[in-house]
Amino acid sequence: MGMDIRIIKEPITRAEAKEIGKEFYQNMVKGVADVERGIIALGGEYHMDANTVLADDGSAQKNLWGFNLYFNKTNDADRIEYRALVNIRPIDGNSTAALQDEGVKAAIKNIVDRLVP
Repeated sequence: MGMDIRIIKEPITRAEAKEIGKEFYQNMVKGVADVERGIIALGGEYHMDANTVLADDGSAQKNLWGFNLYFNKTNDADRIEYRALVNIRPIDGNSTAALQDEGVKAAIKNIVDRLVP
């Protein structure tokens, strides 16, 4: 059986997102956002799993950024963690796992808030 990684283009519930993540994690799911296309991929053990699914679907690597979505955070601002190994891309201006571009963070937050309200 393959990993449950889904490309999310239309809104889903938090319960659905949690179901996707339960294969590897209890209170979170790993995700990758395509900030150009306004979509996300959720699931997998590593961010690279979701990254690969989006790349195979036609996303350009320069537009893909990883995040973690937490289900047990009560503060809405804390539910997204902008940290992933796929974010280490000095050529794209990000030299650490932590996403440094506030504009990209805001774009990811808008996409996630729309798709997993």
